[in-house]
Amino acid sequence: MAHIGRLSARPLGANFGLVSIIVAGATVMSVAMGIRQSFGLFLGPFTIETGVSYSYFAFTIALHNLVWGLAQPFAGAAADSYGTTPVMVGGGIIFSAGLAMTAAFHSQLGTLIGLGVLVGLGLSATTFGVVLSSVGRAVSVSRRTSIMGLTSAFGSIGQAVLVPVAQYAIDRSGAATSMLWLGLIMLAASPLGLVFLTAERKAQDATTAALSGSNISVREALYEACTHRGYALLTLGFFTCGFQLAFINTHLPGYVTTCHLPATVGAAALTVFALSNAVGSWVCGALGARYRPQFVLAWIYVLRTAAIAALLLLPKTGFVVIAFAAFTGFIALGTVPLTSGLISRIFGVQNLGLLFGVCFLSHQVGSFFGAWLGSVVFSATGSYDSVWIFTGVAGLFAALLHVPIKDSAVPRLARA
Repeated sequence: MAHIGRLSARPLGANFGLVSIIVAGATVMSVAMGIRQSFGLFLGPFTIETGVSYSYFAFTIALHNLVWGLAQPFAGAAADSYGTTPVMVGGGIIFSAGLAMTAAFHSQLGTLIGLGVLVGLGLSATTFGVVLSSVGRAVSVSRRTSIMGLTSAFGSIGQAVLVPVAQYAIDRSGAATSMLWLGLIMLAASPLGLVFLTAERKAQDATTAALSGSNISVREALYEACTHRGYALLTLGFFTCGFQLAFINTHLPGYVTTCHLPATVGAAALTVFALSNAVGSWVCGALGARYRPQFVLAWIYVLRTAAIAALLLLPKTGFVVIAFAAFTGFIALGTVPLTSGLISRIFGVQNLGLLFGVCFLSHQVGSFFGAWLGSVVFSATGSYDSVWIFTGVAGLFAALLHVPIKDSAVPRLARA
């Protein structure tokens, strides 16, 4: 209610512009992330239906995470310079084309280019790096982290909706046809990026204009960030976040089957993960507005380690798996508004898409290894346990990295 009150205090046009950005951006992001969240369900069925090996399909999932990360700084910089609309609409079309290619060709090359490359490019233009940067430029510093968390929360709803839809479609129509339908859903959502064409400018906060004198070039922004100790620590910590989430999202359904539980438990776990994430993203964003984001991030990594330890030590039942999914989902993508909010607090919003994109590249390199290493270790040993242990220990390391980060603005912003 407090957020609603503060929104109402702004001019009507600014309120409408901000709400339009949140709704349109969250919807596109929701569809993109929901589709990505369902890829773990395709691992077994797609390999049986097309002959593409389990490990190869898992590798293409890992590859699209890496491509997503490599493309994110460029997508973010393009949105910073040219606006969100062309980036988001074009990215949605590329995403849809990647799914269609994967569904149509039934080959290793088609899967590599479609799911591994085109989907990764599409994700870089339709998710956090572009959407949250646009939202961040539209609100004041004091409200930025909480509004980003609210946008992330709405953007997580599609994960809860599309995962069961994908499972139902796979059961009824097969993996390839289901992937084609998901591509059509992404294509239908892409035109919502047109909302940013006018609303993005109308919703600009007066604080952004007041700091216009502190503007710097892209090269200067990169140098400033890369020589900042806190940014380096944040980027290293984000690697662990990517590793943990990619491993869980990709291999939790497979881990469930190794525990002799029904495949439906894995699908239900991913759905619960997404529902919890929707609530947790908003809560984490609100906590980042009240407390120092770096400390909230440190606690998130500690709690993830505790959840992984509980999963390994407790009896493997459906209840334990669902409870694990609910808890880890609650503290999953809350790292995104906290990280982007912390970057904007230190460096401002002029190059937020670029700087978050560079940081997110580290996240996606971690995602690549999380998705790929899980399949490699399982193929070699028949067990996921060693990867689970490594994932938990990495969380403690990431928590220690965030404690010394200083969140004071760089001198040029402080002067402005």
